[in-house]
Amino acid sequence: MFPISDENPTYTKPYVTYGLILINILCFLYELSLPSGQLDNFFRMAAIVPAELTASFQGEVIPQGLPEWTTLITSQFLHGGWLHLLGNMLYLWIFGNNVEDKLGHVKFLIFYLLCGVLAGLAQWFFAQGSTVPSLGASGAIAGVMGAYIVRFPRAKILTLISVFPLRVPALLFLGIWFVQQAFYSYASLGAPTNTGMENGGIAYWAHAGGFAVGAILGPLFGIFSDSVAKPNKGLPF
Repeated sequence: MFPISDENPTYTKPYVTYGLILINILCFLYELSLPSGQLDNFFRMAAIVPAELTASFQGEVIPQGLPEWTTLITSQFLHGGWLHLLGNMLYLWIFGNNVEDKLGHVKFLIFYLLCGVLAGLAQWFFAQGSTVPSLGASGAIAGVMGAYIVRFPRAKILTLISVFPLRVPALLFLGIWFVQQAFYSYASLGAPTNTGMENGGIAYWAHAGGFAVGAILGPLFGIFSDSVAKPNKGLPF
């Protein structure tokens, strides 16, 4: 499925969104080039390992090339499979371009990375002793979605109910999504870690935390600026 957008001749080109998608794809292709053992080591170095992040916050030195806190950024460009990558990039494409237009290129990049960092910290907070790497752009993209719902609550999102296409307000679509993430976050408390995240391989706390952070930071970053761009209509899964 691909996003369906409304073209606007005065629309600012979302160069940062393009760039983020390209970097994520290139990083994933690099992951695919690594043998299994090297890939595991790469994830240990560049993904968030909550127990190591906890140790670094307590003053311990983690024996790797970069400070452990940098994984809060590098982990945002790693993915665990094609579906993980493509799903995230679809949502970034659908919601990122309008948010970038409102914030401007530089502020959007800072906003995106900051949402990803704070989402990663939200996930870390509830799994501080985990030794399983956590990775993905989901937290940062959830932040973009949080800003989008604040700015474009009445925008129509084209989605599928069973096999039937239906346009629903962004406030309803993203609101239901957030409630699901918040519920699953609560339900996952105390669940064992596996596949790099909590409760079935999905970092629900990063999703819910990123969304909330984006909704709060969006207005502070200028999401209500006077840009003339129209919200895109997308086709999320």
